[in-house]
Amino acid sequence: MRPSEARNRFRAGLVTPTAGWCDGYTQANLITVPRELAWDFLLFAQRNPQPCPVLDVLEAGAVAGPLLDGDIRTDIPRYRVYVDGELAAEPTDVREWWRDDLVSFLIGCSFTFERALAAEGVPVRHVEQGVNVPMYRTSRRCRSAGAVSGPLVVSMRPVPEALVGTAVRVTAAYPAVHGAPVHVGDPRELGIHDIDAPDYGDPVRFEPGDVPVFWGCGVTPQAAVVESRPALAIAHAPGHMLITDARDEDYRVPDV
Repeated sequence: MRPSEARNRFRAGLVTPTAGWCDGYTQANLITVPRELAWDFLLFAQRNPQPCPVLDVLEAGAVAGPLLDGDIRTDIPRYRVYVDGELAAEPTDVREWWRDDLVSFLIGCSFTFERALAAEGVPVRHVEQGVNVPMYRTSRRCRSAGAVSGPLVVSMRPVPEALVGTAVRVTAAYPAVHGAPVHVGDPRELGIHDIDAPDYGDPVRFEPGDVPVFWGCGVTPQAAVVESRPALAIAHAPGHMLITDARDEDYRVPDV
C-alpha cells in the first residue's frame, strides 16, 4: 500500500496502530504547538536528538509539506489534544481544534528501522504479536529549553540476546529516526519498575532468550507537553503515526 492510500483510509475513519504499514516508507511522530512556543520546542528537539529527531517543521498554519501530500489534521489514525497540559480529547480528526498560529514538528519514528531489523533476522515482537509497541516514561531527564522540559520516553523491543549487537548496528545507521538504543538490559536503570505495564502502547510477550532493548521515543515531546503545560498542543496517539511519502532508505547513513 502506498502512503497516500493509507492516509485516505485513516481520513475515512480507520483507527489502527501503524507498525508494519506501508513497507519501506517513513513514519513520523507529530507534535503541534502555538507559534509562541515553537522556538523552545525546536531547541528542545535540538538538545535531545535521540528521542526528538526533527524530520521537518511546517510553517504556522500549514497542514502539509514536502514529506506528504495530504492533511496532518485528518491523515493520522488517532490524535491526542492537550489543553493546559491535560489530555482533553483523542479524536480521529483535529480540524475543529486547528488554529492558524499552530506550528507542526514531524519527528522521526523508530518504526522506520523495523524493516531493516527484520531483514537482518532480528524479530520485531510487537509486529509478530499484532500489538502496539510498548513505551515508557523514564527517570532520565531531557535537557530543557526555555519553557519546555520533561522526561525521556523510550520504546522497547525484546531482542534475542545473540542478536542485540545486530540490532545496535542496524539502528545506529538511522540517526534521523532515533538511531542506536539508549539502553540494553535491566529496565530499573531507567526507572521502569514493571516492564509489563507500559505508559503508552501495549505489553509485548518475551520469548526465551530475549532481553529488553530501549530506544529514544518520539512520544517524549508529549511528556514535555504534560509537564510544560502549553495552552494547546496536538499530537498523534502513541503508535498511530503519520505515514509520509519519504522512503526509509532516505534516512539510512551508509557504512555505519
